[in-house]
Amino acid sequence: MDEQKQHEKFMRMAIKLSEQNVLQSLGGPFGAVIVKDGKVIGKSANKVVTSNDPTAHAEVAAIRLACKKINSFDLSGSVVYTSCEPCPMCLGALYWSRVDAIYFGNTKQDAAAINFDDKFIYDELDKPMDKRELTIKQMLRDEAQEAFKLWEKSTMNIDYQ
Repeated sequence: MDEQKQHEKFMRMAIKLSEQNVLQSLGGPFGAVIVKDGKVIGKSANKVVTSNDPTAHAEVAAIRLACKKINSFDLSGSVVYTSCEPCPMCLGALYWSRVDAIYFGNTKQDAAAINFDDKFIYDELDKPMDKRELTIKQMLRDEAQEAFKLWEKSTMNIDYQ
C-alpha cells in the first residue's frame, strides 16, 4: 500500500472513532489513532463527559494507551491521526511524547463552529500572568526548589524532553 493510502486508512480510523463516539453517546466528536511501524499502538475517542476527566481528550487517551503498550513515554517514530486539529493541551502532550507527525481532519475553526473553541486558551497564553482570567501566582519558590535539587541527584533523572 502506498504512503498516501496508508495515511488515509489511519485517518479514516480516527474519523470513524469520532463518529462512533457521538452515535454511542460516549463523548465529543473526536478520535485519535497512534501508529508505529505501520501498526496501531493506541486509539481512543474523547471520554471527557463519561469519565468526568477534562484531560480525557482522544489524543491524550490514545497517548496513554500507546505508551502503556510499548512500555515507554517516548513515542518517537510514531504518527498521530486525529479527527480534529489538536487543542493546546493535546498538542503539548503530543510534543512531550515525541511523535514524529500529526495528521488531522477538522480544523480548530471547525471545532469552534460547534462550540469547542480553544481560542481563549491561545489568547490567555499570550497575556502576562497577572492579566489572565485564571489567577496564577508564584509562591514558596525556595521550598519548591528542594524537589528540583533532589531530582538533579536522583538516579531517575533521565532526559525526557
